[in-house]
Amino acid sequence: MRTHHLRILAAAILTTAVAASATAAPAGTTATADNPFAHPSTLPFEMPLFDRIRDSDYLPAFTAGMAEQLREVAAIAADRQPATFENTIVALERSGQLLTRVRLTFSNLNDCNTNPRMEQIAAEMAPRLTAHRDAIYLNAALWARIDQVYRERASLNLDPESLQLLLRYHTIFVRAGARLQPAQQARLRELNEQIASLTTRFRQNVLKATQDGAVSVDYVAELEGLSPEQVGAAAAAAAARGLQSKWLITLQNTTNQPLLENLSNRALRERVYRASIGRAASGAADNTVMIAQLVKLRAERATLLGYDSHAAYQLEDESAGTPAAVRDMIGQVAPAALARARAEAADMQKLIDTQAATAGRPPFALQPWDWFYYSNQVRKARYEFDQASIAPYFELEHVLRDGVFYAAHELYGLTFQERHDLPVYNPDVRMFEVFDADRKPLALFLADYFARDNKQGGAWEATYVSQSGLLHHKTVVANHLNIDKPQPGQPVLLSFDEVSTMFHEFGHALHDMLSDVRYPLLAGTQVPNDFVEYPSQYNEMWAREPAVVAHYARHFKTGELMPAALLERVIAAQKFNQGYDTTEYLEAALLDLAWHELTAAAAPAAAQVMAFEQAALKASGLSYPPVPPRYHSPYFSHIFSPADNDYSAGYYAYLWSEVLARDTGQWFHAHGGLTRANGEYLRSRVLSRGRTDEPKALFRAFYGGPPEIGPLLEYRGLTATDGD
Repeated sequence: MRTHHLRILAAAILTTAVAASATAAPAGTTATADNPFAHPSTLPFEMPLFDRIRDSDYLPAFTAGMAEQLREVAAIAADRQPATFENTIVALERSGQLLTRVRLTFSNLNDCNTNPRMEQIAAEMAPRLTAHRDAIYLNAALWARIDQVYRERASLNLDPESLQLLLRYHTIFVRAGARLQPAQQARLRELNEQIASLTTRFRQNVLKATQDGAVSVDYVAELEGLSPEQVGAAAAAAAARGLQSKWLITLQNTTNQPLLENLSNRALRERVYRASIGRAASGAADNTVMIAQLVKLRAERATLLGYDSHAAYQLEDESAGTPAAVRDMIGQVAPAALARARAEAADMQKLIDTQAATAGRPPFALQPWDWFYYSNQVRKARYEFDQASIAPYFELEHVLRDGVFYAAHELYGLTFQERHDLPVYNPDVRMFEVFDADRKPLALFLADYFARDNKQGGAWEATYVSQSGLLHHKTVVANHLNIDKPQPGQPVLLSFDEVSTMFHEFGHALHDMLSDVRYPLLAGTQVPNDFVEYPSQYNEMWAREPAVVAHYARHFKTGELMPAALLERVIAAQKFNQGYDTTEYLEAALLDLAWHELTAAAAPAAAQVMAFEQAALKASGLSYPPVPPRYHSPYFSHIFSPADNDYSAGYYAYLWSEVLARDTGQWFHAHGGLTRANGEYLRSRVLSRGRTDEPKALFRAFYGGPPEIGPLLEYRGLTATDGD
């Protein structure tokens, strides 16, 4: 789990940040009829008109969309008829469709295909969107109508999905401050606007620091150990920035960098590592100032809303419920993970010492920039393969069509047809129409897999159109990765981690594509963070399922399947290095909690941010120098990002969800594995349901009981009987 899995929520009103100030639109910013957002798209599935969108279209569309929604909300609030489910709750679900179109398209493209003007628009719109969100949530007349319907709910005879929608609206408005006094609401508005601006600046600083942190290499000999494809990608990256006769190692979003696995030049490994951990900690893109302010403001807001901390506020609406529950779950995994990491380090140190003695040079202590390089050697010795030897079997096209799509077909009956007649926002993006088992159109899927300088790091899912029976919408969804694009003519060969990430992100896409609900607020991935990662992490299991691997692991030159013996070793090796992977993740999850359990008075100044981080890591009991946290605070985008991507106090969600995912994997194996019957059962109980019921109830309805942690420990090789 080295890759940053970032999912983007999308629904009609509330998860668009339902936002906008009620101020008059500046001259020249009113959307005209030819604005591509002014009306629903005429393209299939109402997908965005990517070929018509100009940067100058966004602000007018935002302004018009916000004004339109405010008029709709004002009409609901002023309705002289008694409040009913239809004229209040359903009316809110129908509102803001213009704003939804522009906000989803803009936020998604700003993440994957940004430019300086879009960054300016993002900075301008963040406080305006937040102000309008508050204009809706803190509208006293609107809240009175919602509360009235809520109090009458027992007599309304609502169907379960409609009742759930009512409960969600009531909860969201309460948590947004609807019950606060006017003076408290005024301060809340100020806090929300400041937080929105700071998180936007944080995100922009991370993007800039990651670009600026790329390491330039003068001589190709320094890249010894890299494959020809990796060297070619470094040359292409340098050429793209106008660097002649040089090679550029660009940074991924995580602390440690995957390329270090093969890079034999230890001095260069250290340079790359230090460039990575130094991002956004000083200079023009310094995020320590943002962190100090964000932590303090979030804590003050939580207190205003009646909570002990931001973590308590956030977790109340998650499956976990409380920070104590999160720490308890982490505590069940952490000791085994750290013990395994120490054992892994001992194996590598032994190898380092042996090689030093053989070469007649002094040994050195294992450092973080050495971990991937020597773990790769240990893995090669133990399992008789390394990544370079298996990469030829993981060519992108085979993995996508014969792996990712194949598993979806076998489980759910889906088929995929590539379309070249629809516009995309970048030539590297591919478009597929998805058909259900009955051959009826189901969704559009965009595959955007290559890294670009104007694309944020990591991997994530983005929804452009969310499924809704009420609005007659089908899904338009995208997956984004950051695979280094090779030079023309070279194959796109993946690491097994990248293969797993493709399956993971497609699990999010399936959650949205298979959604079959009426109301946008409850559709697809509109579930808590610690449940939204469940379908995606479950879908990862098919990346290593023998029947699926045997279908997609073909040599890119010969087309031959991976030999059975090698396949067995590849699957067995998936438990290797899990001490490192789990420990680095848990360190980050506990660091997140430490930041967000602070009170406003205890929040450190900017100059003490990194000292606080060090103290928090030490206090976690997981601090181990060779294994740094997956993210240091200045580039921990999950927890200091705008509301769309907010995992603050929620980075634990991946582990919480993985417990459910591994239980589900065990269930599949116990019931016959990769079959349509099993896929349809999961689809009917979970994947199609969105949040039409609470996550715990959905899981229990599928699994037949509460979650169990045993399958997760076994999957990661962390049980007492497991070894590498």
